[in-house]
Amino acid sequence: MNLLSILLQAAAPGAGGISSYSGILMMVLIFVVFYFFMIRPQSKRQKEIKKQREAMQPGDKVVTSGGIYGKVKEIKDTTVIVEIAENVRIKIDKNSVFATADDIQTPAK
Repeated sequence: MNLLSILLQAAAPGAGGISSYSGILMMVLIFVVFYFFMIRPQSKRQKEIKKQREAMQPGDKVVTSGGIYGKVKEIKDTTVIVEIAENVRIKIDKNSVFATADDIQTPAK
C-alpha cells in the first residue's frame, strides 16, 4: 500500500475517534513544512536585502531587480542615482536595488 491510501483509510469516517484529529494534524503538519521551507527563508532573505539597501553608499556596485549593473552615485530618500556607463546615469527607486554586485556571482566566460 502506498502512503496516500493509508492516509485515506485513516481519515475514513468509520475509522473511529482518531480520524477527526488526523485531518487537523495533517493541516498543521503541512503549515509547519511550508513555514520552515518557504516562508522563513524568504523573510530572512528580505531582511538581508533591506539591510543591504540601508547600508548602501555612493561608489557601491549594485544590481537592480531588472538586471542592470551599475555604480551608485547618489542616494536620496526613496531614489538612487546609478551610473550604468560613463556619463550615463539613471534614477531608480531604492526598492528596485536587488543586491550589491559583489554578492551576485557573474557567469564565467
